[in-house]
Amino acid sequence: MNKSVICPKFEKAMTLLSQRWTGLVIYQLLSGPQRFCTIESSIGISGRVLSERLKDLESQGIVNREVFPETPVRIEYSLTEKGRALKPLMDEIQNWSQEWVETDPNNE
Repeated sequence: MNKSVICPKFEKAMTLLSQRWTGLVIYQLLSGPQRFCTIESSIGISGRVLSERLKDLESQGIVNREVFPETPVRIEYSLTEKGRALKPLMDEIQNWSQEWVETDPNNE
């Protein structure tokens, strides 16, 4: 019997992207730099979870956190080159979802 072997890099990428809310955070940041509260309200994520996801994505080199020395301090999050490289993948997922995913009419 043939044993299927999954590439460790593919497995790591899927583990990262399959974390709850991660894909939506990346998708939201594809439109450009945003503040924490904008991301939070746009996708309906709790502040605690968003903070965790942003830290994870920053540690993976996908998200950049920029602090502006203003009063009050302004912090913006944006995608790095590595993060922007996910755009074709996100576009394809969006195309696939438009054709194949049905929405619940009760939630519209």
